Amino acid sequence: MTGKNSSQDRAADARYPYEVVVVGGGAAGLSAALVLGRSRRRVLVVDAGEPRNAPAAHMQGYLSRDGMPPAEFLAEGREELASYGVRIVRDRVTSVARDGSGGFTLTLADGAPAQARRVIVATGLVDELPELPGLAERWGNDVLHCPYCHGWEVRDQAFGVLAAEPFTSHQALLVTQWSKDVTLFLHTVRELPDADWERLAAAGVSVVEGEVAGLEVEDDRLTGVRLADGRVFPRSTLFVAAKPVARTGLLAELGADTEDTPFGPYPVVDEMGRTSVPGVWAVGNAASAMEQVINAASMGYRAGLTINAELLMEDVDATVERRRAGVFTAEAEAAVSRAVMGERAHGLPV
Repeated sequence: MTGKNSSQDRAADARYPYEVVVVGGGAAGLSAALVLGRSRRRVLVVDAGEPRNAPAAHMQGYLSRDGMPPAEFLAEGREELASYGVRIVRDRVTSVARDGSGGFTLTLADGAPAQARRVIVATGLVDELPELPGLAERWGNDVLHCPYCHGWEVRDQAFGVLAAEPFTSHQALLVTQWSKDVTLFLHTVRELPDADWERLAAAGVSVVEGEVAGLEVEDDRLTGVRLADGRVFPRSTLFVAAKPVARTGLLAELGADTEDTPFGPYPVVDEMGRTSVPGVWAVGNAASAMEQVINAASMGYRAGLTINAELLMEDVDATVERRRAGVFTAEAEAAVSRAVMGERAHGLPV
């Protein structure tokens, strides 16, 4: 199909059904696709339907969308993209490789290939939780990780914090902004620096030594934290530092550089999302564990702007080279002229 603002059939990229394939349909991927669709680019979004915030009932901190259910937010985004001719498929990209002509061939789980000039990896991350009975079942409900995302909703409740290195005391100190009843469970952490003990005491955080064995739940509500020695501490909210593992297998397949972070290895990207692989971008939680929904959308937006400008200049420069070589036909020149002027193309395969 052809969208109302599809880009033109330029001689430099006519061999590619898509100019950009976005892998991932979360806030970052959809935001990038929106910019590119509005720039009259041929865009495919491949969405596996596994957003990081799916367990949460609401998302917070997004101006004008505060408290909106994540699924509703994404559904509205997909509807917006459709109006600009962006194609969205529910599938998974299983492999990606350079095609020898400067572009990329991506293979989907259903076996279909997709060719594009540029690739945006917006596959997000997976939160790996400590192996503790009952923790995963309460995740996103009363077992939480981010006070900026959920703190207001659970303010003034009895907080527990499950210690996890290297952020043992940091998270406990942070959540005191939302409650003054905070207990840090050291769990498997054996020692704390003296400075941490001082800070925790100054902030009024209680510290419990001993390994946590599980959670106490009544009527589908967290009521306490149970230690291996049988002691139970009444708590209604438990903050846990999950391990954020980026879904970057496609970037590894392409040989993208990574760097070590406090959260593990993540791709090296510049401020616009460029990876070390020419033509490949990484945005959102695929590029950084710290991005909230609003930040991820911003990263996708910047990537979309940059890619559109890069493709435009690439096509113009290719036209200049053909002119210099004397192989630029009047028909091709007219096609590029129409593209630059923004006239609508017809019959373009997307």
